[in-house]
Amino acid sequence: MASKKELHSEEVSIISGGVKIDGNLFSEGNVRIDGIINGNVSVNGNLTIGDSSEIHGEVIARNLTHNGKIQGKVKISDRLRLEPRSVLKGDLITKFLIIEEGAIFDGSSSMSEARQKVGE
Repeated sequence: MASKKELHSEEVSIISGGVKIDGNLFSEGNVRIDGIINGNVSVNGNLTIGDSSEIHGEVIARNLTHNGKIQGKVKISDRLRLEPRSVLKGDLITKFLIIEEGAIFDGSSSMSEARQKVGE
């Protein structure tokens, strides 16, 4: 039988399309966002941004798969994937960056800062 901690790491909290949050969002686990968030998003697990989503604020996560719209600074400790319909307007820090054809990125990126922090 799986422990409670193992089950928690696989759970995903979902912010559905049609949901709008004015304020910050924090989660210890994994999150999928299909709605609109006007505020900062901080996720200790994996974050998935669906194609109907919009985030206006800073985004922090371990891994990010992005297919919506983000306007703000993005800090990803491991891997960021910008999928074909994604729009990212803001600076980003990540260890690994994958940009698929069709993605729009307007800002600056730093991979060395993230690698230094991981190695500390």
